[in-house]
Amino acid sequence: MNSMEIHQILQHLPQRYPFLLIDRVLDYTLGESLVAIKNVTINEPFFQGHFPHRPVMPGVLIIEAMAQGTGILAFKTGAAQPDNNSLYYLVGVDNARFKHPVEPGDQLIIEVKLIRTARGVWKYTATSKVDDKLVASADLMCMKREIPS
Repeated sequence: MNSMEIHQILQHLPQRYPFLLIDRVLDYTLGESLVAIKNVTINEPFFQGHFPHRPVMPGVLIIEAMAQGTGILAFKTGAAQPDNNSLYYLVGVDNARFKHPVEPGDQLIIEVKLIRTARGVWKYTATSKVDDKLVASADLMCMKREIPS
């Protein structure tokens, strides 16, 4: 079983607080799949306004957490190594579905599977679950791009 703790994750993702949304990688298979977790706490800054009377994790942040999972898988696989001249961007989201709200105290289990790579575009299928209940799914496309100078 291949796992990663937060210090290893920080070596593979450029995101930092408050936008780092992966707390631990439970398992990964290079070039194939990854399973990660996001512990959702009431201390998240977005809960102050979304929604104060009934906090719910925004769907776009669930998509972002899944995209960060794809980034770790790509970086570990070796085809999208981070450097100072480029970034690994989310370039497409298809078939996004949200089935249940994610609330403080939930643990989001994020699963990403590489479907294919073509012309530098990596295509994944991703799901997020809480307590084995599907809360979100999407097809994600990502690509390493040079940073304009």
